[in-house]
Amino acid sequence: MYHSSTQRKRWTFCNGQQLERCREEANRNFRSKAAATGKVEQNDVRLLKPHEELAICKHYEKRLLDFCSVFKPAMPRSVVGTASMYFKRFYLNNSVMEYHPRIIMLTCVFLACKVDEFNVSSAQFVGNLRESPAGQEKALEQILEYELLLIQQLNFHLIVHNPYRPFEGFLIDLKTRYPVLENPEVLRKTADDFLSRVALTDAYLLFSPSQIALAAILSSGSRAGINMESYLSESLKLKEDRTTLAKLLDGMKCMSNLIRKYELPKSEEVVALKQKLEKCHSLDLLLNTNSKKRKGYEDDEYVAKKPKVDEGKLP
Repeated sequence: MYHSSTQRKRWTFCNGQQLERCREEANRNFRSKAAATGKVEQNDVRLLKPHEELAICKHYEKRLLDFCSVFKPAMPRSVVGTASMYFKRFYLNNSVMEYHPRIIMLTCVFLACKVDEFNVSSAQFVGNLRESPAGQEKALEQILEYELLLIQQLNFHLIVHNPYRPFEGFLIDLKTRYPVLENPEVLRKTADDFLSRVALTDAYLLFSPSQIALAAILSSGSRAGINMESYLSESLKLKEDRTTLAKLLDGMKCMSNLIRKYELPKSEEVVALKQKLEKCHSLDLLLNTNSKKRKGYEDDEYVAKKPKVDEGKLP
């Protein structure tokens, strides 16, 4: 259950400022380790700043979702949510300058398949990469090398509670206990869109799965012109619990703001940041691996088969 989970105790934060501080600290820690090598100064302009690292992470998280969307066999939504959460958690405490997000992205998906019991073989997994058999073998080698590191950096907290199950629960509750709404299924499409968009933001690190699921329902109802106040006050019995109701509505407003303010980095910014990132890695500042193990990062072509909509090579 979520309320007794490590997700609630260790990976749900009070506000966005806490997340920002974690990312800034990860950046500082890498800069300190890099400076200790004597190859760069701690404030070297060649190193990425925290906001640049965040932009790179946004780009690769979107590539993660794109990879999952064209995966064969079709990947369950819960697996995608788990992989995305692993990626978010990993880069709260680590720098893209130390661990390249391209291989971490794939490792997150690979581990999520195992944890959520989506049974695909290693050969099936790398078969989804747009690469030669030799390239697929190299990618699998890298994924297996980084799998234990990922597990360690997640503090072995591998169970992720996604909002999809509580979302289905709310729909069932609406059908059985809220006759005011004749066909709750009319909410599904817009609510699904809300869940897809909010997944790109930091909402999963700030709110419980049930809060996110209910926000999706309420947002969908609002967009359809359906007043859901009586569902909150009567069916969920929040009429007398003003504190919980206010907190719920504030959370919904916060999630809507996160969606509204969220922006993917522009393509020209991504190109420039990728070049800067590759230069950081070429400085051989990584203290955790040797250059032979890192070989293959530089090929920015092997991450996914081309989706039906041509978005160019991934990532």
